[in-house]
Amino acid sequence: MNDNIPQTIAIIMDGNGRWAKQRGLPRTAGHKQGADTIRTVALAANELGVKKLILYAFSTENWKRPEDEVGYLCKLPGLFFNKYIRELMEKNIRVTFAGELERFPSDTQKVINRAVNDTSHNTGLELCLAINYGSRREILLGIQKYADEVKNGRKNDLTEEDFSQYLFVPEDIDLMIRTSGEVRISNFLLWQLAYSELIFTPVSWPDFNKEELVKCIEEFKHRDRRFGGLTK
Repeated sequence: MNDNIPQTIAIIMDGNGRWAKQRGLPRTAGHKQGADTIRTVALAANELGVKKLILYAFSTENWKRPEDEVGYLCKLPGLFFNKYIRELMEKNIRVTFAGELERFPSDTQKVINRAVNDTSHNTGLELCLAINYGSRREILLGIQKYADEVKNGRKNDLTEEDFSQYLFVPEDIDLMIRTSGEVRISNFLLWQLAYSELIFTPVSWPDFNKEELVKCIEEFKHRDRRFGGLTK
């Protein structure tokens, strides 16, 4: 790999259920395999020099899924971190999250907060889990926070850069990848994706790996990013 690595990559991890169905397995088996893929891709991104990797782990709309599937998804962070937290520490990876944890069971909240605290001093890749996350909700909460500050005396002089600091994810996204062939954003990082490069791959998330990540990064390198201007 050479220069021009995207510093911030966001991934919609799609296709776990379809992957399981194709193999005659329950949907939970797809989610379990998908969790192992998180480890694989996080280690690869860290090795390649990516600064931040944001993974769409659980959306605000996912609560509509069957109760048993939601229950398993709530347990998945515990299974994941119990298995991989030591390796994440060894690889200097820092865990953060974006979203509202309050709706999750207390055990799930504790597991995620413990992973965040235990890795807080690491200086490698930031692995951000977007969990109980919805971008419209994120923007609405940001507007409410700003409005409260204005009511309390802040000057009404908001800039785009200022507003980004009111969001769960303040950074612009360089590259957004969606797996499993769907071609839509699904309420993910709407503000942050304004000038992101988008790649939609037919590969399901459980089958995504370092080689697939490298392919996406190589495609990113060949994109002409003009940000509304002209190529020099």
